[in-house]
Amino acid sequence: MGKPTTDILKPKQHFEILDGLRGVAALAVVCFHFMEVAYTDYSQDFIGHGFLAVDFFFCLSGFVIGYAYDDRMGKMGAWEFFKSRLIRLHPLVVLGSVMGLLAFVFDPFTSPGTGNSAGNIALVFLASVLMIPASVMTERAFNLFSFNAPAWSLFWEYVANIIYAFVLFRIRRKWVLWLTILSGVGICIVAYQSGNLMGGWGGSSFWDGSIRISYSFLAGLLVYRSNWIIKNNLGFTGLAMLIALAFLMPFTKWNFITEPLVVLFYFPLLVALGAGAALSPSLEKLCKFSGDISYPLYMTHYAVIWMFAGYYAKYKPDATHLTYIIIISMILLVGIAWLVMVFYDMPLRRYLSSKRKPTKK
Repeated sequence: MGKPTTDILKPKQHFEILDGLRGVAALAVVCFHFMEVAYTDYSQDFIGHGFLAVDFFFCLSGFVIGYAYDDRMGKMGAWEFFKSRLIRLHPLVVLGSVMGLLAFVFDPFTSPGTGNSAGNIALVFLASVLMIPASVMTERAFNLFSFNAPAWSLFWEYVANIIYAFVLFRIRRKWVLWLTILSGVGICIVAYQSGNLMGGWGGSSFWDGSIRISYSFLAGLLVYRSNWIIKNNLGFTGLAMLIALAFLMPFTKWNFITEPLVVLFYFPLLVALGAGAALSPSLEKLCKFSGDISYPLYMTHYAVIWMFAGYYAKYKPDATHLTYIIIISMILLVGIAWLVMVFYDMPLRRYLSSKRKPTKK
């Protein structure tokens, strides 16, 4: 079997507004992680539903994977698809793990627990790099990935990509529809049993993550295959405001109803609107930057969150100081993510891509 052609490996044009919305969602989840340290009662947290950004990521991923690979998976093959996804995703999985390890060992506000030997720490780090869930570290609240908590969603993203390569790209739209409906029932069951859709990040809620990725990835894929692209003039600003509403809605006892409604219907609708919206030329650079920075920001911010948690526990800053700290920290994290993107992620991905040496027909 010959090597893939240049055209097969070449990335397709992006949906700029969807890229921009990905950045808005990334900022929301970073802010949520800061706020949940200070407000353990999510009903007092103004962005208590920021965690739903992950479900939007999953839905957007299903749409984008379908758009990017549905018409070329047959020629590309599963192995080349996996290499493409690893090159795109894994460099930041590794860096996020390294940053998390450094934050654990050199945290200025807390010290590593005495129960963690160097060997245990090395094993947990290796599991993080290899994307093997290991919910074992007390000091990290038994996250599936102790040194980079957000990697739990990447784990399920990898699983979804594997299932796409072997199953989903081969089956007809009607079967995707039935699988989406079945997964939607699962979303409702999880929300009812847990009271919300926050699970998936820890060992006790591991399988909740499978339901969250199943529905949203399939829904995004279904939106693409059904060509449910809604032409509109909302633009990036209008859609950014609409997605923000999902993260800012109140955290109440009715979450088991409101959260499934957002995930089942609102996010797929936003993807359909984002794919069909007209982008003002003045906002093109902002959307591109927002999209480019979203994944580096998502995968590098949590090392700082752990240190912030240590700081908050030690000094208990008041609301005013807390506001300044979070705003400044988020600005700095965006700057760090940009540096990571420009000097690490993009060069490494270019290098790895060049080693594939595709040949033209």
